[in-house]
Amino acid sequence: MRHNATLAAPIYAAETLPLAVAVIVPTLNEAANVERLIERLSVVLAGRGWEVVFVDDNSADGTSDLVRRLGRTSRHVRIVQRIGRRGLSSAVVEGILATAAPVIVVMDGDLQHDEDALPRLIDAVETGGAEVAVGTRYVDGGGTGDWAAGRVRMSRIATRAGQIALGTDVSDPMSGFFAIRRDAFERALPRLSAIGFKILIDILASAPTALKVAEIPYQFRSREAGESKIGARVVAEYLELIADKTIGRFVPVRLLKFLSVGGLGVFVHLAVLRSMLGLGEPFVAAQTMAVVVAIAFNFFLNNSFTYADRKLKGWRMLAGLATFYAISALGAVANIGIGTWVAGHDERWWVAGVAGVLVGAIWNFAMSSVLTWRK
Repeated sequence: MRHNATLAAPIYAAETLPLAVAVIVPTLNEAANVERLIERLSVVLAGRGWEVVFVDDNSADGTSDLVRRLGRTSRHVRIVQRIGRRGLSSAVVEGILATAAPVIVVMDGDLQHDEDALPRLIDAVETGGAEVAVGTRYVDGGGTGDWAAGRVRMSRIATRAGQIALGTDVSDPMSGFFAIRRDAFERALPRLSAIGFKILIDILASAPTALKVAEIPYQFRSREAGESKIGARVVAEYLELIADKTIGRFVPVRLLKFLSVGGLGVFVHLAVLRSMLGLGEPFVAAQTMAVVVAIAFNFFLNNSFTYADRKLKGWRMLAGLATFYAISALGAVANIGIGTWVAGHDERWWVAGVAGVLVGAIWNFAMSSVLTWRK
């Protein structure tokens, strides 16, 4: 970091005053922005005891190494480097748990969040009576910068969906720019899903009682360096978070995803069976091929969708496929056994069929979670 004369005093204060504020910055390939962000924080947080904790998902561009070098001369600059784990929400949680500060600020490392709003966010929770202060784009004084109309529209739709599903009237619950009191975060912590990129809406939905929220407008800025992380995965994880905070309290979302994959596997099974029979293969051979293909289909889709956070790669994927075949074979035995037993006690064939399918599916889910995609 370039320690010029104008920044010397703020840096000195940050390292000698009692720790009051921690800025948590989750990063993935943001090395080009790190030094500029620290310099800007040094200006707007002058006179406060603060530290910045970068939580880096093992960036390929050397973000962790850069922050570590800076931290050797600026002790209020810290790094939490994660290996084999990804996700903004979980990174924020780990960053908060790594600091002792009573007030936490969460912001992105791409310089799109206006650091000039930080004093107002912090003051709102330190002295203003709020438990959470949200930097919002959707009240007077706020804005989305140079976003295209389509992106603004999609953001508005996603925001409204979150407000309805989770019963909150916060104008920007998807904001990644907010301040929160540690005690408020700790009350929500046991119920956090830590899924995807939208940690604020997770905190608001997980708190045992409604949090007192202040809204601080800010203008969202354009990225100065690096690449945006927004994509289909972000959308999918947001939908999963909404599902987890609504129906997830009754049925685990991962189980629903597993059953959905299994439903698609049925269609794959039938398609292969019909194709093989059409080629003149005997039923036993056609059915065997259909089972083999359907199990493989279920494995690879579960690996990318249901267990994306535990995704297997390389040789571990081959080992996982072998265990999944074994688990599915035992599940088929359980399916047939339970179905046969129920059929002996209930004349309705479909009841026996459904019972067998449910037992087999739950067996497959439970055992694959423990053996194939063990945490």
